[in-house]
Amino acid sequence: MSNPIMQKEIKSDASNILVVKEDFKFFEEFKSVEQIYSAGIKEIKTKLEILDDEFHIRYAHNPIHHMEWRLKSPHSIFDKLERKNLPLNLDSITDHIYDIAGIRVICNYVKDIYRIADLLTSQDDITLIRIKDYIKHPKENGYRSLHLVVEVPVFLAQETQMVPVEIQIRTIAMDFWASLEHQIRYKNEEEVPSDIRKRLLECAESITELDQEMQDIHNKIKGKQNLELK
Repeated sequence: MSNPIMQKEIKSDASNILVVKEDFKFFEEFKSVEQIYSAGIKEIKTKLEILDDEFHIRYAHNPIHHMEWRLKSPHSIFDKLERKNLPLNLDSITDHIYDIAGIRVICNYVKDIYRIADLLTSQDDITLIRIKDYIKHPKENGYRSLHLVVEVPVFLAQETQMVPVEIQIRTIAMDFWASLEHQIRYKNEEEVPSDIRKRLLECAESITELDQEMQDIHNKIKGKQNLELK
């Protein structure tokens, strides 16, 4: 006579094996497109470097202080699809996830942020998918940055693929605040107290004032230099 408990365990093991197989299939499929997203980062990075170099030659000014980039890990993508209750396959990735390839552009001044964004998105082979301006409309916690999602063509041996790349553009001061605020929130096991959140918001507002002051100083110095050259 069969044991019902044993049958339940066997069914449970079989189900777990099926899940493991599906997970393995997902990670193997993602490996086949990982290189394409990496190529998308290289394309955007090169475009930004060219723009920065041109500005240096034309105006003796580099709008970009530095850049950082990352490729979202398969595990992060897997978790995001599960949170959204989406199928674990490549179609879900291409249709619903736009931040697999990411570049963070750190600019010297606020005006540089919009200048770089406009010049990049006006290029013929760049398609703007989405824009979120957290500088003009900051998040409740004080976060400021300009977020773009663009598509860039990646030329492969046998075809050309349009690849989405998320670009975050912010000033040095905005990046300083965002990096430390992120550490405080995610390295603290408990919820950040309201008084600390209030102080972080005040810091964000102070940094905004500092950015505006530095922009004004830069504008006046550049204006004086232009007058001296005439």
